[in-house]
Amino acid sequence: MQADYVIVGAGSAGCAMAYRIAEAGHKVLVIEHGGTDIGPFIQMPGALSYPMNMSRYDWGFKSEPEPHLGGRELVTPRGKVIGGSSSINGMVYVRGHAGDFDHWAEQGADGWSYADVLPYFKRMEHWHSGGRGGDKSWRGRKGPLHVSRGPGANPLTQAFIDAGVQAGYQMTPDYNGKRQEGVGPFDATIRHGRRWSTANAYMRPALRRENCEIVNAFARKVVIEDGRAVGVEVERGGQIEVIRANAEVILSASSINSPKLLMLSGIGPAAHLNERGIDVVADRAGVGQNLQDHLELYIQMAASKPVTLYKYWNIPMKGWVGTQWLLAKLGLGASNQFESGGFIRSRAGVRYPDIQFHFLPIAVRYDGKAAAEGHGYQAHVGPMRSKSRGQVTLRSSDPNDAPKIKFNYMSHPEDWEDFRTCIRLTREIFGQQAFAEYSKHEIQPGEAVQTDDELDDFIREHAESAYHPCGTAKMGRADDPSAVVDPEARVIGVDGLRLADSSIFPRITNGNLNAPSIMVGEKASDHILGKAPLPKDNAEPWFHPEWETKQR
Repeated sequence: MQADYVIVGAGSAGCAMAYRIAEAGHKVLVIEHGGTDIGPFIQMPGALSYPMNMSRYDWGFKSEPEPHLGGRELVTPRGKVIGGSSSINGMVYVRGHAGDFDHWAEQGADGWSYADVLPYFKRMEHWHSGGRGGDKSWRGRKGPLHVSRGPGANPLTQAFIDAGVQAGYQMTPDYNGKRQEGVGPFDATIRHGRRWSTANAYMRPALRRENCEIVNAFARKVVIEDGRAVGVEVERGGQIEVIRANAEVILSASSINSPKLLMLSGIGPAAHLNERGIDVVADRAGVGQNLQDHLELYIQMAASKPVTLYKYWNIPMKGWVGTQWLLAKLGLGASNQFESGGFIRSRAGVRYPDIQFHFLPIAVRYDGKAAAEGHGYQAHVGPMRSKSRGQVTLRSSDPNDAPKIKFNYMSHPEDWEDFRTCIRLTREIFGQQAFAEYSKHEIQPGEAVQTDDELDDFIREHAESAYHPCGTAKMGRADDPSAVVDPEARVIGVDGLRLADSSIFPRITNGNLNAPSIMVGEKASDHILGKAPLPKDNAEPWFHPEWETKQR
C-alpha cells in the first residue's frame, strides 16, 4: 500500500490534516489502531464517563508511580478509536489564552503567535451561541467543527457564574473571544445533541473522497532510508508490512505514542536509544522530554435542595435519559453538563489566568462514581502552568510494550502553593450568596481541612490528571537542541517526516487541549501543502489593566 501522505493517528490533529490534504487533491492514508466510534457511549455527550474507561476505546496507559503523590499511578486515557481523544474527552472547547501562543513564539515557535493562530481557530469553527451570549466577531462561523453551548437550565449552573461575580470576578460572555478572564458559560464540541468529534467533523467528510482511506493497523515505527522517511512499518492481520509514503510521513499519534514512535524509529536521545538497542538515526535530546499536564481537584459540596443531577443517578432514570437521547437527541444526554466555569488569576502580578474552573451540578468522579452523600455539586479546579516537567521513555525496543510515562507531578515547590490557592479561592466562590440556598456542607476536602499541611495531604491523595498531556516533541527553531520539530512541524534531522499533535506544544495552554490540538492540525496542513499561512489577525485580546497590582 502507498499514498502521497501517510498519517499515523486518526485523532484531533490527524483527522484535520487528512481532511485538508485530501481536499487539496492528494492521496492520503491514515493508519489507526482503534476501531469505529459509532455507538451511544461515544456519541451521547451525557455518557462521557464511559468511553474513557473502556479498553475498547482507550490505550489504557498509566503513569509510573508518582513520587510526589504518594507513589500513586495515575491513569492516562488516550483515545484508541476514530477521532482519537476527541471521541472520549469531556468535549469542553477552549482555545487557550492569547498569552499562551505569544509565549510559544517567544520560545522559538516562529509564526505561532496568537495573531498567527487566531485565523486557524476561526477557520475550523462553526460556532453556535445557543442564545447564551458570545463574541461573534472573534469566532468562526463556517468551519467543520461545530461548537455550541448547553442550555444552562440547571439553577446551579448560573449560581456558579453569579457567585464568581459576587466574589469580585467579572462575567465574561465568551472566554474563547476577546476576554478569557472571568466566569461564564462554557463551549462544547456538541452539535444537535451529539458529540462533534474530529471523526464527525473532519474524517467522515474526508472519507467521502476517493483519495482518502483509513487503514486499521498498529504502527510499529517509521521506515527511514538514507535520512528520509519513506513509510511506516505496521502490523495488520498478524502480518508485518510497510505502507509507503511518496511525499511525507506525518505522525499524529498523541503526546504519548508520537514520541514513542520517534524513538522506536531511531529519533531521540542517543544514550536512551543505545540502551534499548536501537540504531540512532537522529540524536534529538528533546524527544519524550518536556511532558506537561494539568492536574486538578474536585471541590465538592453537599446540596440542601434536590436540584442536582443526582436524581438521575439510578438505573431507571439513566434509562429514561438514554431513551430521550436515542429517540430525539434531547434531554440531559445531549449535554456534557460542563455548562459554566471560569478562568482567573491566582494573585496580583500574574499577567493572565492561571487557574481554571469546570463547574458540574453533581458530585461525581470521572469514573462515574457519585458521592456517597447524594445530592451535591462540584468545581474541578487546578493550576494552568505548572513548572513540573516529566518524560515519556521506552520500556523496551518492542513496539507492543507501552512506554514509561512519568509526569513528575508536584515536583516544583510552587505547585503546592498554587494548588492551595486553588482550593481557597474555590471555597470563597462557593461561600457566596448565590449558593446560600443550595449549600449544605463541604464534602471534599471537608471543612476540617484548613492548614497548609492538611491541604497538602489532601492534594497528595486526591489530585487527578485532567488528561491534558502534551509537550513531548516540542516545536522550536532548528538550532535549539531541545526542539524536536521546527515551526513548520518538520522533524529536525530527518527529511520527509512531520509531527503535528499536542506533542509539539512548547508549553501547555490554558484549559482543555482538544481545540489547540485541532488548530495544530489545521495550521500544519498548510505547511505540508506549501501554502502561505493565513493572514495574521491582529485583534487585541483583553488583559486586566491592573494585573500587576490586583488579583481580580
